[in-house]
Amino acid sequence: MKTALFRAALLASIALPTAPVFAQEQAESETPESGFSGNTIVVTAQKVEQRAQDVPITITAVTGERIKDLGVSDLDELSNYVPGLNIQEQSANNPGVVIRGITSDSGSSQQGPRVTLYYNGVDISRSRGSYQAIYDLDRVEVIKGPQATLFGTASAVGAISLISARPREGFSGELTGSYGNFDQTLLGGYVNAGSDVLAGRVAFEWRTRDGYVENLAESQEEELYAQDQLGVRASLRYTPTPELTVDLIGTYDQQRNGGTPFVSGTLPAFAGAPGGPDNAFEDANLGGSPYSADALGDAQLGLNREVYDLNFTAELAIDDNWTFTTVNGYREFDSAEVFDADGSAAPFLEFAEIAKGNQFSHEGRFSYSGTNLRGSFGWNIFSEEGRQNVPFSTEEGTFLQCLSSLFGDPLIAGIPCVAPDGSVPSSAVTGLATGGAVSAIPYRSEFENRGENDSYSVFADVTYLVGDSLELTAGLRYLTEDRRSGYLTNVPNSVLSGAPLVPGQLDTGGRVFSAEDSFDAWLPRFNVLYRVSPEVNVFATVSKGRRSPVVQLSATQDTAGTVVPNLQLVPEETVWNYEGGIKLASGRVSGSLGAYYQVYDGFQVTVVDTDGMSRTESAGKASNLGVEAEISVQLADWFSVFANAGYIDGGIDENNSFAPQFSGARFRLQPEFQAAGGFTIDYPLGGGARLFATPSITHRSRIYFEVPNSELISQGPVTLVNARAGVSLADDRYEIAGFIRNAFDEDYLLDAGNTGGAFGIPTFIPAEPRFYGIQLTARFGN
Repeated sequence: MKTALFRAALLASIALPTAPVFAQEQAESETPESGFSGNTIVVTAQKVEQRAQDVPITITAVTGERIKDLGVSDLDELSNYVPGLNIQEQSANNPGVVIRGITSDSGSSQQGPRVTLYYNGVDISRSRGSYQAIYDLDRVEVIKGPQATLFGTASAVGAISLISARPREGFSGELTGSYGNFDQTLLGGYVNAGSDVLAGRVAFEWRTRDGYVENLAESQEEELYAQDQLGVRASLRYTPTPELTVDLIGTYDQQRNGGTPFVSGTLPAFAGAPGGPDNAFEDANLGGSPYSADALGDAQLGLNREVYDLNFTAELAIDDNWTFTTVNGYREFDSAEVFDADGSAAPFLEFAEIAKGNQFSHEGRFSYSGTNLRGSFGWNIFSEEGRQNVPFSTEEGTFLQCLSSLFGDPLIAGIPCVAPDGSVPSSAVTGLATGGAVSAIPYRSEFENRGENDSYSVFADVTYLVGDSLELTAGLRYLTEDRRSGYLTNVPNSVLSGAPLVPGQLDTGGRVFSAEDSFDAWLPRFNVLYRVSPEVNVFATVSKGRRSPVVQLSATQDTAGTVVPNLQLVPEETVWNYEGGIKLASGRVSGSLGAYYQVYDGFQVTVVDTDGMSRTESAGKASNLGVEAEISVQLADWFSVFANAGYIDGGIDENNSFAPQFSGARFRLQPEFQAAGGFTIDYPLGGGARLFATPSITHRSRIYFEVPNSELISQGPVTLVNARAGVSLADDRYEIAGFIRNAFDEDYLLDAGNTGGAFGIPTFIPAEPRFYGIQLTARFGN
């Protein structure tokens, strides 16, 4: 019934003659020619067009042109330049988004996100469906701190808003091609055509690359972390009158990427292979499983993923003061990733993750703008369905020998799981255990969690101007949500042992257990902005964020030994955020300085059990204290410098009697210190030519990949040097540029621990090596 009501509301809203607040173009006159994130950039973080300087919250805004200048090709690279933001793209299927040290990356359909990722005004935060290529963007806005009244309940710690370039009047286009090491190729661009009434734009990007980790396994056709991805976006803008603007945007994303290099730190890949994290920077030997095609859906390691997104936004100016906006979206994702969790040639821990889901979103908002008062009120409906299916494949004798060897009591003495030369002696165990009756016994099991989440909310936000200098803002969102969870397993007993192959795994026999519950919440925010002068503003903020409770469902046994549902209601996670700062935009200088303190109650952590399955626990209280700073200086018309830094002292509270195993742990993926800096040259050479260059350096202190923390499962400080430089000709009609990332080829880890860590054999994933290449661009039209 609620689905029917939602669809009726969505159709009714589409029928209204209305338009998008997120569709506003950046005012070119307000944007500095260079500099990283000048406070004069026009943003829509508060659903109205404002200079970033005038927004009483901490925000970093980056234009699409600036993203090109930096040579950034993905959000994880962009995060190196945004204080308080860290994005880990283990794969397009598993991105981890971290704002102010708080991570949102769970793949469970039963768990809610912490960080809202918005694409053209629509929430796309579900982890497995959230990866989005960043081609042909107008800008990216990173809004920090809880922003429930502005971006919905998923923005418990902040939001990232991606705004694509909109169609405009006239005919224009761009085509870019590039080639680099590891056979990197890129072809992308856009074509724009239209009038002031109707305009269209088609943009695309196709990227391919060889993997940068060689896989010695003969059964695997592709090197690890090979890339083949395509993105296409079609946009239509209709402006029949000055009062009405309508935007329709369709996006398709596809990945056909090579396998993730989960490289074992324990099991050798070849003779003389180093141990521990150093293994990650050598050749891998991820053999997968000869049974993967039947058990996991594909014999090859890698990711197949498709995402479809449709967005309809509209804005109607009712009169000089009132505007109605509606934002509507549908998103569907389907991904299948096959991975080798033991990181060796043994068919020991072979998994796939099949994630599917769809999301419907509708928002209606009335906005008022008067002389001393502005505000908005409206409603939001969000509905999603998803499932995460995890099939497991192994060979019984190999599994039992490898697992027992890890605990020092091998099933058959003298036979290692993997030999020092990388071969797999344990593959002979089944034949030995059965007296030669059979040489191999394939084994397959399956786990699946499901989630159906519907949320309905109303909100209001009011700003009152007290004279010319003081602005007071208050906002409130009321939310009610229905969360339904499902769980099933197919876990046959071992042929060799007659018992569950993996201790602790329970079989529902394919029966789907289900549970549901409803929750509600009130989420306020309060802001003060004081204009010290036309160039300097100070602000203070108090806001509340919330991560939804988890209707966590699994299986257990009753006293009679019958497998029954195991329901655990994990309480909501709440955070109170207190921050203040100063923003400057004076002539050639712009910058900001802010400090914040966050207090968490019911902090949720993800724990991987010894059977490889993850679950959510409450770790009790946690806190976060941090400082962020950014500055951009235009030293000359052709030369500017930029720098930013962030410091975070946060983690789970010490002496935590509620969950002592997490006491005092730093948040995962949270660097204590992060900084970036560089300069931009944009020098006219005459005759319509110019020289441009943007070298930069980024630094990040140690991060831990898991909670509780372990020095082994961590990465020490990382400093990277990147650059993009070239020449533009014929008044920007043509451009030739070179780029380099990780110029000094630093070895560092992208991730560690992973599923293998739950079985006592942590795996390590190497981050990108040095990438370099050349890029050609041609532009045409007006």
